[in-house]
Amino acid sequence: MRRHRESIFRLLRGHTGDADAALDLTQQSFIAAFAALRSYDGERPFRLWISRIAINKARDWARRRAVRRLFTFARPLEEAIDVADPGISADVRLDDRRELERAMAAIAMLPASLRDVLVLRTIEGMSQVESAGVLDISEKAVETRLYRARAKLAEILRV
Repeated sequence: MRRHRESIFRLLRGHTGDADAALDLTQQSFIAAFAALRSYDGERPFRLWISRIAINKARDWARRRAVRRLFTFARPLEEAIDVADPGISADVRLDDRRELERAMAAIAMLPASLRDVLVLRTIEGMSQVESAGVLDISEKAVETRLYRARAKLAEILRV
């Protein structure tokens, strides 16, 4: 499981846009995977199985978060500060951070069906076949959704 920890974290961070939530969901995903280990089909790659569990955890988190926001009007916590390269000026780091936050917020605005494909293919670097396996859709559907996700993301970021 250590081999997949970072990729699952990145996957969840792409879904949540929040490093702290992604860390919590990563832990929950591995706990759920351990509890369901008997149902794992050894014929399929473990990475696809754990990724599917993680995506389901992210969707559950998003639903709970929407309900909490409705009642508490809570705002998400800022992302953890990354270790900065001392060779890069503070204003460049700030601009880069703002752009990253803007991109992550735009990704979070995408419908789940588009966001899932975009995160798996672009951020996680999964192949079209792997992404199709995780999402239980056809390879052509992955291709179509990725195209639509990129177009929608470009539209959101243009505004």
